[in-house]
Amino acid sequence: MHHSGKVYLVGAGPGDPGLMTLKGKTLLECADVVVYDALVSPPVLAMINPQAEQINAGKRRGAHSLLQTDITQLLMEKAQAAAIVVRLKGGDPFIFGRGGEEMEDLVKAGIAVEVVPGITSGIAATAYAGIPLTHRAYSSSVTFVTGHEGAGKYRPAVNWQAIAHGSETIVVYMGIHNLPYITEQLQFAGLAPNTPVALVRWGTRPEQEELIGTLETIVQQVEMAKFEAPAIAVIGSVVNLHEILSDYRPVAIAQAEPYSGK
Repeated sequence: MHHSGKVYLVGAGPGDPGLMTLKGKTLLECADVVVYDALVSPPVLAMINPQAEQINAGKRRGAHSLLQTDITQLLMEKAQAAAIVVRLKGGDPFIFGRGGEEMEDLVKAGIAVEVVPGITSGIAATAYAGIPLTHRAYSSSVTFVTGHEGAGKYRPAVNWQAIAHGSETIVVYMGIHNLPYITEQLQFAGLAPNTPVALVRWGTRPEQEELIGTLETIVQQVEMAKFEAPAIAVIGSVVNLHEILSDYRPVAIAQAEPYSGK
């Protein structure tokens, strides 16, 4: 069965439209259909060709507007009718973005598909918070791990014991709801209670904010500050650099140049 269209899995980055790749921006400007997620920022959506069909497939915790299988089905249908279909995802498609699953399904269905990486929040939010994930004096390795273990039947449970000793810097995605368990597990595994922890929410957006504590204190701080998702956690001594480097943070651009196509 011949499909004329092609699906591009495009990473939109973490929010600041200036962090969108040139390749991704070009695809948004010539797309026929764009299927986007909840966490894609409005200034990035403003780059989309106004003639394109735009479909919000956004999934937020507790409020699924489209199931994963429905999204894949939708992409298949659109690829049969349109030339350029963009699946626009927050951050990077392959880093906790289910891009691998979507791409697998499309390939199996015989649909042409290409991935366009995006800057993942674990790298961007921490950079904007003045926290280098690697630094010759502190850390020569970093681990990205998902803190959202609710979907137990789809994936193996995280081995926090191994994670604790696997690298000097740990970056936890979607870990706010599971933070009490995660901090407890890491301490059980032998990490010192005074190990520094930083939480960064709405990374790279104008509303970005951080909360700095330790494995021992951070859960209480979250409760007191009513600190909510979406946020990433960074665990390790590199967090100490925040104090020195965060005064020079980049200014998040509230608005990029919108669609500039012909």
